[in-house]
Amino acid sequence: MWVLFLYLTPIYASVVVINTWSGPFEDATRAAYDALSSGKSVIDAVEIGCSVCEEKQCDTSVGFGNHPDTSAHTSLDALIMDGTSMDVGCVGYVKKYRSAISIARYVMQYTDETMLVGDGAEDFAHMMGFSERSATTSNSIAVYNQWVNASCQPNFYDNIPEAEVGCGPYPPQPHPSSLHVSNNLSGKSKEWASRENHDTIGMVTLSLTDDSTNMACGTSTNGASHKIAGRIGDSPIPGSGCYVKSSVGGAAATGDGDVMMRFAPSFAAVMFMEQGKSPEDACKMALQPIASAFPSFSGGMVCLNSAGEYGGAKYNMDFSYSVRTDQMTDVQVVNV
Repeated sequence: MWVLFLYLTPIYASVVVINTWSGPFEDATRAAYDALSSGKSVIDAVEIGCSVCEEKQCDTSVGFGNHPDTSAHTSLDALIMDGTSMDVGCVGYVKKYRSAISIARYVMQYTDETMLVGDGAEDFAHMMGFSERSATTSNSIAVYNQWVNASCQPNFYDNIPEAEVGCGPYPPQPHPSSLHVSNNLSGKSKEWASRENHDTIGMVTLSLTDDSTNMACGTSTNGASHKIAGRIGDSPIPGSGCYVKSSVGGAAATGDGDVMMRFAPSFAAVMFMEQGKSPEDACKMALQPIASAFPSFSGGMVCLNSAGEYGGAKYNMDFSYSVRTDQMTDVQVVNV
């Protein structure tokens, strides 16, 4: 069932920070706004805000020590994007370091690459002087052991015969083309559609002056709990986790990442805003084709245009976002 919250700022704001989710995420929004209003850049604000959630382990799905994969590791993904230069830095499957958003920024600023993953991303972080701190902790190992004791269920494997349920290894099956494959998603996807498993931080920042309009966006996550080792979701993918164009606007998405990334919803939302759609309509229009193809998927989005107008939309999930503008005395929460 579609539920759309429509919100339009009555007077254009010149400093805006919007962020998926509320609760501990409000501290991230507040920190980013304080940085931006004190003169730091939109990129600085994104890094500072997302770092707050990485350290606070916001709702367990951002930062270290939670959501182990099938090999018992917690791994981190992050993205940061400059909407003026269109530079992007992304990292994925980072296990030995906790400052994923900062490493992503270094990828953007100190390489010609867009994304580094796994061992390569960690080697780069070491070269850049980051302090090694494992994202896996005794807590995440305990969560992993509980999952193993429950026969490694539920998990993200598919088309496994009933006789093979358990912790695997799972023998090869007939090629998927000979199997009945539905685009309706399995029941476990809807069962896991909660903020505890889908609340990636996705942030968009805006600084609007008489001389220039600058925007940035960023994401950080530890991914879905019990994901298959090596999995990288939608969060660090430009155009999926977030996308921004300073002359138009920015968007960030959260939800069933393996489905959402196939539709590049954040890029789509920015393109809709470029066509003149309001942020609210852009968010809804970006989610619509995903819902049409995968009715059981769950997701939410926030959109912010270059004039300081903002809004959000959701599908099949409880969703809220936090926002601060220079017309507010503190962070406000919008329940979508």
